[in-house]
Amino acid sequence: MRTAPRRHPAMILIFVLPVLLLLAAVVLGLVAKGRGPNGAPTPAPAPAGPLALPPVDAPDAGSPSCARLLATLPAELAASPRPLPRLPLASPAPEGAVAWAGVERARPVILRCGLPRPPELTPTSALIVINGVSWLSLSEPDRDTFIAVDRPVYLALTVPRGLGTGPVQTVSDAVRAALPAR
Repeated sequence: MRTAPRRHPAMILIFVLPVLLLLAAVVLGLVAKGRGPNGAPTPAPAPAGPLALPPVDAPDAGSPSCARLLATLPAELAASPRPLPRLPLASPAPEGAVAWAGVERARPVILRCGLPRPPELTPTSALIVINGVSWLSLSEPDRDTFIAVDRPVYLALTVPRGLGTGPVQTVSDAVRAALPAR
């Protein structure tokens, strides 16, 4: 009676382990396809083309101060996880408005210049100073709006949650450079 030759366990691992690892990588790749870094499904890209913004009351949007600020705003905003490019606005674009967004165009960063004095601004309002600009911060569940209150015109920067502080820091630098504090 003849017995089958015994294979050494180490020899089996040398051949089987790489095959198992390759199979696991393929399965994980298929499962993770279409998912973001946190495992959530990535949204489908929004349609290309200009972004439509509704008009708002902005009586000073055509002022020289707003024109000076809009001319100094960057083409890209620092944000997490990646910078946001400036978007073209659909015609008729509201005067004094600018927007930036990445793939998620449904959640743009929007700047509006020349707004009226916000009713939330009172003598006891808590302000935050970012890169030399005083902002009134208004929070909503999915976004924050920062209103610059120490410049010749009021301007609002609306930032969706999850982008970090880069957008307000970058815009603060532009505001400080273009508009004198008052």
